[in-house]
Amino acid sequence: MLIGRAHALTSVLAHFATAPDDRYFEDYVSGHVYELGTITVSEAEIIDFARQFDPQYFHVDPEKARASRFGGVIASGWHTASLVMKIYVDRYLSHVAGMASPGVDEIRWPNPVRPGDVLSVRVTVLEARVSRTKPDRGIIRGKIEAFNQRGELAMSMIGLSIIGRRPGA
Repeated sequence: MLIGRAHALTSVLAHFATAPDDRYFEDYVSGHVYELGTITVSEAEIIDFARQFDPQYFHVDPEKARASRFGGVIASGWHTASLVMKIYVDRYLSHVAGMASPGVDEIRWPNPVRPGDVLSVRVTVLEARVSRTKPDRGIIRGKIEAFNQRGELAMSMIGLSIIGRRPGA
């Protein structure tokens, strides 16, 4: 099921034919859209993460957060990115041919993540190309998005992944 804004006509809702334990560069197709599943966010997790890594009052103090412009505790964007990364690694990246990531671009948090939100994660393969210098691998550029249960975009980023090619390809 597609959620949030509509995709261009070239996008295709797809399912991988192979599990992450047998997934290689050739399994990632430009224009394919993958719905990866959901994760629920609790207030305790929001506060625990923020106490360690982003201790701004609207992440760690429910009373002060109620008086903030957010009207309550919200997750750190970095916490949201970590939750999304968990699903991305478990369900999208190859577990046998994943090599690295040179980084992410355009990370955004347009709407806050609140306790009880259920985030749905989607990846659209924007580009899949064989490396020009190392033909045993390819570079996948994907738009990674997380939507809350109301279909509002909570996070987006462009991720780059280096994935090995299938042996014999």
